[in-house]
Amino acid sequence: MKIFFWRSSYKILTTFCLLGLTAASTPVNNNPDVELKIGIVQRFGSTPTAKLKLTPTKGDRLKLKWQQGHQQQTLVTANPIQLETVMETLPQAKVQEVLVLGNYRTFETAEDSARNWRSQGVEVEIAQPERWQVWAKREVYSSPLLRRLLLQNIQASGQTLPYLDTQILQQIPRVGWEINGKRYSNNYLEITTDKNLIRLNTGTKPENARLFPGRLKLQPNAYGSYSLVNQVPLETYLRGVLPYEIGTRAPQASLEAQAIIARTYALRNVRRFEVDNYQLCADTHCQVYDGLNGVAKTTDQAIAATRGMVLTHNNELVDALYSSTTGGVTAYFSDVWNGEDRPYLRPVVDAATNIWDISKNNLADENNLRQFINLKQGFNESKWDVFRWSKQTSLEDITKDLQKFLRAKKSPYSKFKTIEAMAVTKRSNSGRILELAVKTDIGVFTLHKDEVRSAFAAPRSTLFYLQPLNKGTPGIWGYAFIGGGLGHGVGLSQTGAQNLAKLGWPSAKILQFYYPGTELKILGNEIQPFLTSSDSKTGR
Repeated sequence: MKIFFWRSSYKILTTFCLLGLTAASTPVNNNPDVELKIGIVQRFGSTPTAKLKLTPTKGDRLKLKWQQGHQQQTLVTANPIQLETVMETLPQAKVQEVLVLGNYRTFETAEDSARNWRSQGVEVEIAQPERWQVWAKREVYSSPLLRRLLLQNIQASGQTLPYLDTQILQQIPRVGWEINGKRYSNNYLEITTDKNLIRLNTGTKPENARLFPGRLKLQPNAYGSYSLVNQVPLETYLRGVLPYEIGTRAPQASLEAQAIIARTYALRNVRRFEVDNYQLCADTHCQVYDGLNGVAKTTDQAIAATRGMVLTHNNELVDALYSSTTGGVTAYFSDVWNGEDRPYLRPVVDAATNIWDISKNNLADENNLRQFINLKQGFNESKWDVFRWSKQTSLEDITKDLQKFLRAKKSPYSKFKTIEAMAVTKRSNSGRILELAVKTDIGVFTLHKDEVRSAFAAPRSTLFYLQPLNKGTPGIWGYAFIGGGLGHGVGLSQTGAQNLAKLGWPSAKILQFYYPGTELKILGNEIQPFLTSSDSKTGR
């Protein structure tokens, strides 16, 4: 994606010197910053009562710019403004249609699916109306006839999951705002202030207002509603990430490690929302970004101490994945998502000492896995409340969750009535579930990898085993899900990193532990940007 970020800002980055670092705490000064585009409200206007309140800070003013015909309009006010949506009735019904080639829980799996479609000669784009989806590219398959011909060809090849999502729109949302008694409306609106600070409230309680740095831009998205995008410098963006991702009280070395990883993650993932003309979201589908309300001296120091530092492998930005808690062992990329493994993302026992040897006691073996899960002491995360967990769930609740999941996938198995049995049929070396079979009244279907976390309410990760429960009744009452960790478990454990920092490990050593074979570098002309999914090595 030859997007604005890399067209302009990366030209600046290529003037940096490239330095190999021995410690992540070494200060780096005078580096130019780059600008990111973060979707802080991704689908504004999808409900007719949606409102956004924008307020300048004390002594400042809001400057609003929009295009009216061939002229730019500008209004300045010291008062708050409220963006509201009004449903406009169309003179003639409008058809909004996309050909959905697949639904996915995560961007990573959607991106691999997109790569597979491209290899078959189908032009695609990745979207996120709710779940991640792969669409036949709208500008290529631009007519109903082209979309239906493509769908027919796909179905003729035996693929049954793609479908047409067709909506007949009688009304569409329009955004409006009022200043000094006069009402205005436009699909595009830029909001700035002299101090580059704007308070945003998406609700009615004043205490819920969030302070965002930089500029805001309202723009249409791919789903018939609007997105509010925060255009913010990278290093300032990190000030709104660290407090919400790892907290402000974590040891300094773990804060520095998180700063480097969050910076690397952002630069590596600027391609995610190309379909909506911004780069990253502000929630856990990317990394949590909540503006400047939570900034603290500790996190700001970690960002300043690591300014410009990124984690690399072969002079490329790494896929800087991280999670809350690994459950005692990290995972391969392919343990969770489809796609090529990254050499630096592989199973590492999450302990400062050699508590378990995976090479001799492979966790793909069910007995080894159960023994590992029953170990509770000696790990970096042992004192964390989600390091080990157990949840009992009735067949009735499991059935409801599975049916909901399968309906979202448009799976024919969504019509099943009863579950007869469930079993893990394949695990990875890190113990993660690769395949879980479900026997129902209409047949057996298999859940793969991270689908398992979407299909059931109980598991917090895919590192678990199933225990059938009778509870004194004939047959199976339900299952106990017994496992460890919270999240995908790939890359750095935020909890584990804090323990290693408490043991005196510097940030560089912590990063080497979780991402073996990587190097810390300053952004420079030898480090190539990770572009769109169609241009990148993992998405070509």
